[in-house]
Amino acid sequence: MTVGYLFAGQGQQTAQMGQDLYQQEAVYRDVVNEAADALAVDLRNPVVFGAPQNAQVAIYTMSVGIARVLAQELPVPAGMLGLSLGEYAALTAAGSLTLADGVQLVADRARYMAAAGQAVPGKMAAVMTDRQDEVRRLVQTIDGVYVANNNTASQLVVGGREEAVDTLVAQLKQQGIKRAMTLKVVASHTPLMQPAAEQLANRLASVPFGPTTVPVISNTTVQPFVAGTVKGTLVRQLTNPTHFGAGLQALSSLGVDRFVEVGPGHTLSSFVKQTLPNAERYHVSDIASLNEVRGALVAKS
Repeated sequence: MTVGYLFAGQGQQTAQMGQDLYQQEAVYRDVVNEAADALAVDLRNPVVFGAPQNAQVAIYTMSVGIARVLAQELPVPAGMLGLSLGEYAALTAAGSLTLADGVQLVADRARYMAAAGQAVPGKMAAVMTDRQDEVRRLVQTIDGVYVANNNTASQLVVGGREEAVDTLVAQLKQQGIKRAMTLKVVASHTPLMQPAAEQLANRLASVPFGPTTVPVISNTTVQPFVAGTVKGTLVRQLTNPTHFGAGLQALSSLGVDRFVEVGPGHTLSSFVKQTLPNAERYHVSDIASLNEVRGALVAKS
């Protein structure tokens, strides 16, 4: 059987995440310390690491740290896939982006997105339905709302201006389509992020990327990242929808049938269950789950 890694995006962070890993895993601790030094932010402090304003930096650092721990014990994965922010951790784990460059880049990206969200307040809504064609048609009739995340055949996320999303939700309710609201000031992966995308493009000009050691599937193109075009793809990601379900299928086509989610939460594992129900699913977010993966996979490798 063949392993693939999945890297979490924003939204799953918790106040104490990663603290037991920091205390007990030297490789993980080295990653946090290096990130803290590169960013000049005391990520060693649990309060700082868990602070909301550091969420993207903390998730990135935690994900890279776990991946490096796993790299000491598991075979090289056949491929990797990250959701939104998770792509930066995947590119770092695959050797394309250094940890020092990555953590600084993620911090700046978070600032650009927050500023764009403050300029034009947005909202996002997860829509749980297999009637996705109806949702897409309805989205096209309302100015200012967009499909942001294509997660599975039964879940997509829409985002846009607050009033536009509210209008869509009201119309979905009239049509009997189940939905779950998630309020955010940042409508990621929609045209509302264009100012952030422009800032990110300028920032990326000075960041070196190399080839990946294993394929890293882009959420935007559903193709492996290539060093020559990675910057443009990361810029497009901010204003274009993600396609995580299709990315899982791409990893499956590489032979992956064991998926290990790294980082807080296990949302991506649930997407695997919906998309590839016969695949094995694991997640690592703390010492207990790390040891479970060691018991399940290290012995078989």
